[in-house]
Amino acid sequence: MHILILGAAGMVGRKLAERLAKDGRLGKSEISKLTLQDVVAPAKPAGASMPVDLVTADVSSQPAVEKLVALRPDVIFHLAAIVSGEAEADFDKGYRINLDGTRYLIDAIRHIGGGYRPRLVFTSSIAVFGAPFPEKIGDEFFTTPLTSYGTQKAIGELLISDYSRKGLLDGVSIRLPTICVRPGTPNKAASGFFSNIIREPLSGKEAVLPVSEDVMHWHASPRSAVGFLIHAGTMDLNTIGPRRALSMPGLAATVGEQIAALERVAGKNVVARIKRQPDQTIMGIVAGWPRNFSTERALKLGFTTAEKTFDDIIRIHIDDELGGNFVN
Repeated sequence: MHILILGAAGMVGRKLAERLAKDGRLGKSEISKLTLQDVVAPAKPAGASMPVDLVTADVSSQPAVEKLVALRPDVIFHLAAIVSGEAEADFDKGYRINLDGTRYLIDAIRHIGGGYRPRLVFTSSIAVFGAPFPEKIGDEFFTTPLTSYGTQKAIGELLISDYSRKGLLDGVSIRLPTICVRPGTPNKAASGFFSNIIREPLSGKEAVLPVSEDVMHWHASPRSAVGFLIHAGTMDLNTIGPRRALSMPGLAATVGEQIAALERVAGKNVVARIKRQPDQTIMGIVAGWPRNFSTERALKLGFTTAEKTFDDIIRIHIDDELGGNFVN
């Protein structure tokens, strides 16, 4: 089995590649080759026993995408995107990467023809939903996004469902919760502070909280995100029906509950590194985001999370990224 990961240098893409290289298989199929693409050079996962091709290319380049698809990968994980804050700030870039890149990909698959019908797993987002919301959002709730990023993801979902309906590919769109705690340095995502207020204090650094503590959001750990992708790449899509997009399980927590969990896990000294600095732009973006979900459909289809509490999310970050230690 040949697997292509678009956006493989990103946090989730990197962790997915590492997991696949470690397992050596996807489901019951042995992986014969990994192709990892990103706009910056992806890293070769340690210990990979199969051939790994590293490709530096831009998904907004149609020839580059066609060249990747011409290799006829059996499974394609499409994670390539610019994040919410950047897509909102740079309108043209957001549509070029998040929409045009997806169109180039699915059209490249279609134009190969000859019965080529790969599994395509598209990482969508809960940003496809816009306020006003019910108490819990089900998969049947309208996708009326209130950001450019959410709009781009919603269009991608529709395209993948339609191309799947026509038998041109075998696609599924999984709406990821906000992934927390993200390792590394802060990015341009408007949701970045959800990770920053945990990650930075655990590393002995100050973090800025730009919203109030009563803001509630939907979270999952990086470990859960990789599990969602692997299940989406192996599940029997005959059971999903014509609605090829579904929201992933997660954990609803307020910022205040996040901070309380951080104090339970790491202590008051760590929590004291969080500084309140309200940011009206971020507050405005967050105000239009969904807060809580009903994900029975995903659960029935076999998707599961690695955590049950926000304390678990913090401990997963400490174990996976900090070697089990933090700065108190």
